[in-house]
Amino acid sequence: MRSKAPTFPTPVLLTSSEEVARICEKLQNEPFVTIDTEFVRERTYWPELCLVQLAGTEDVVLIDTLAPGIDLAPLGVLLAKPDCTKVFHAARQDLEIFLHIFDRLPVSVFDTQVAAMVAGFGDQVGYDSLVGAITGRSIDKAHRFSDWSARPLSAAQLAYAAADVTHLRTVYAALRKQLAEQDRLHWADSEQAILTEEKTFRPDPRRLWEKLKARTSNRRMLGILREVTAWREQEAQNADIPRQRVIRDESLLEIAAVHPDTVEALSRIRGVTRGFAEGRMGKGLLEAIRIAQELPESELPKAPSKSDRPRPSAALVALLRVLLAAKCEEHKVAPRLVASSDDLDLIALGETDVGALKGWRRELFGLDAQALVRGEIALAVVNGLVELQHVSEAVV
Repeated sequence: MRSKAPTFPTPVLLTSSEEVARICEKLQNEPFVTIDTEFVRERTYWPELCLVQLAGTEDVVLIDTLAPGIDLAPLGVLLAKPDCTKVFHAARQDLEIFLHIFDRLPVSVFDTQVAAMVAGFGDQVGYDSLVGAITGRSIDKAHRFSDWSARPLSAAQLAYAAADVTHLRTVYAALRKQLAEQDRLHWADSEQAILTEEKTFRPDPRRLWEKLKARTSNRRMLGILREVTAWREQEAQNADIPRQRVIRDESLLEIAAVHPDTVEALSRIRGVTRGFAEGRMGKGLLEAIRIAQELPESELPKAPSKSDRPRPSAALVALLRVLLAAKCEEHKVAPRLVASSDDLDLIALGETDVGALKGWRRELFGLDAQALVRGEIALAVVNGLVELQHVSEAVV
């Protein structure tokens, strides 16, 4: 599968709106464009975009998004062009950035990390590992943790940034060819569908409390946690600061448990300063607590339910896990892409509304998994490999 990467021209740094418009108009006519971004996020809620790397068939350009007065609108037009495939590796953060800037997601996206999992390169393979496997070349990691907001950028930084999109052209071509030969392009399309949904990148603030995993079934406490977590998210967005800089998770959990209703009580919460409690944010937080306290019982969130379903046989789940590993080894696809641990539990219990029993996963694994649960097939070791046998053929 390894192929020799071609030689690419020296990347060009674009610092004017005219240059951006000219290259984006040209790239719209390409069958695909490889894209990467460099950004910083340590001090802000929204990623601060510092550089956009683009590569077409001939061009390799770097857009200095911090150049004074630069207009990125033509880049938005390019990203919205349906006839030009936008190729990323591990696209989620890049897509989140573009959604924030242009208020819409790029279309016709191809994520080489997802494609590599489908093609059999393992779970969430890194870009440098994938480039090495396909091109035989190594990626210089020296500038991975550069401060991309500092100017001027060095020649070494620009070369590092350009490498992310130059090699990606070869990786994309090789992966697309392999997936076509394996008849798995539709698998990759199915896995990348989530990248076309705005809700993937804009979670509901009133659902974020669930991530804090409060160890309680008290619905009033959970209602307070929901309101104060949503309040924090809005404050972080408005101020463009990391949510933990507004108030930390541990403090929100304590607030939900103690439900302070005065400035004095709020200031006694661990991690809450007197100045915070007395200020605008403290007043907003107390208001969110008050709202939650006054909600009728019917509007409070339900505690995450402990499943009422019976526990599946641990031995049967272990057999399903072996079957999954064997099928994925046979078909050279990452196991985590086919079935989750919860999927295996549900299949062991005879459930049918399971992701692993739908679409291409059903053909690759699901049908055999159900047959194993029904006792119609058994697992055997033949010449050092796990194989399936019908029960009538299995050695007892």
